[in-house]
Amino acid sequence: MSEVKRVVVLGATGYVGGRLVPRLLEDGYKVRATGRSQNKLQSRAWSNDPNVELCEVDIHDPDSLREALQDSDIAFYLIHSMNPQSRDFESADRQAANNMIRISQQCGLKRIIYLGGLGEEAADLSKHLKSRHEVEEILKSGPVPVTAFRAAMIIGSGSASFEILRYLVERLPVMVTPRWVKTPNQPIAIRNVIEYLAGCVSVEQTTGETYDIGGSEVVSYLDLMRTYAEEAGLRKRFVIPVPVLTPKLSSLWIHFVTPVPSYIARPLAEGLRNPVVCRDDRIRDLIPQELLDCREAIRRALVLVNTNDVTTHWTDAGRMPRYAQAQEGDPQWAGGTILEDRRERTINASAQDVWSVVSRIGGKTGWYHGTWLWALRGFIDRLVGGVGASRGRRDDVNIAVGDILDFWRVVSVQTNQHLGLSAEMKLPGLARLDFRIKEMSNGQSQLVQHAQFQPRGLAGLFYWYFLIPFHEYIFGGMIKKIASRSEANHP
Repeated sequence: MSEVKRVVVLGATGYVGGRLVPRLLEDGYKVRATGRSQNKLQSRAWSNDPNVELCEVDIHDPDSLREALQDSDIAFYLIHSMNPQSRDFESADRQAANNMIRISQQCGLKRIIYLGGLGEEAADLSKHLKSRHEVEEILKSGPVPVTAFRAAMIIGSGSASFEILRYLVERLPVMVTPRWVKTPNQPIAIRNVIEYLAGCVSVEQTTGETYDIGGSEVVSYLDLMRTYAEEAGLRKRFVIPVPVLTPKLSSLWIHFVTPVPSYIARPLAEGLRNPVVCRDDRIRDLIPQELLDCREAIRRALVLVNTNDVTTHWTDAGRMPRYAQAQEGDPQWAGGTILEDRRERTINASAQDVWSVVSRIGGKTGWYHGTWLWALRGFIDRLVGGVGASRGRRDDVNIAVGDILDFWRVVSVQTNQHLGLSAEMKLPGLARLDFRIKEMSNGQSQLVQHAQFQPRGLAGLFYWYFLIPFHEYIFGGMIKKIASRSEANHP
């Protein structure tokens, strides 16, 4: 195949895109990695590679998409609008795909590579899979040739499907499940997905073709549950399939038991009722590789989870909050009413020592003080349909822009200086929590802990003032514990 000038990865901060970029770099390609947040792109380990160009893109903005596709040969289309801000993800995906075919033609793109979903066309095909197929057809209707891959469940550390499986099996020794647990499907390991995507760039025969991709075996979800329990060293799980659990009820159950929220759980649960099995295996001859069976895929995913080496996570694809922090010196009315809880403390430790404590907050570490209250707040959020606190964090030690910390998202990271979090729980307003560290000349450090809330209407004001009596316990206790831990770590 003729030399490829540049490969564009649309959705480079997502679960698949974040793993595809370094694989393309290994193959020697120049990559233009795109996402909705420049800060999130810059936080990725591969962002400083000389062959990577970062480009902030909103797929619904033709001008930004045009900028991303200019002077490129191939584009990976890894875009999905399934998020809490998009109530009609099918319409959003449709609009995005139409933008793609129009702009790609204008930019002279040579090929689009798309990752969609398996599932035969049928009246009862889930909305999620129907949308995936519709996007594929829209992309194929344009003049730029498309290579389409259709995958079933993807097994890998941090994938939404794997997280649902993991938490259901680990938390429920006895499960009452829908009948879809016996539906046949052909899962595929994330490493096999990446190998197919990256490999097809140099295989010209794949241009204009559609391929089913799956692992080496066809199993049921029930089989996967039993295999996971065995690989995780758990006692035998008892599964009782019943006919009365609808996809909606199933998604609500997943919402409460696992970290995956209902807006993701429901389309995935609906899709599980459809058989998703490869109908041809032509791609195996064109891009040969060792296909992992389900047991081996689960085993490898568990190793990465247990060693805290999850490179991408399903939460990575979340939209970055636009709520801007009020800066020192801003008038109180700048950007609307800002209610604050600001605390300072001088700590007998270096900025690095303080940072090592602050940067580990959330997840398994907890919130240092009153963690039970944070957990209660997360439980209440889950009850009302929010994300809750069970998402934890991708890495217990390292932290990057775009990461999840329970029901917060990391919006700013400056090592040894600043950690900024924006709340994603259901609130009558917008909330942010900042930690700023300043090293002093005498070897001490100053820590500023700053909670901000921009209320929405009377409900927001009531929410803030109702919680004021608890602030001393929550925020006051937290900064004291951070200080004491930092000083204990100081040599």
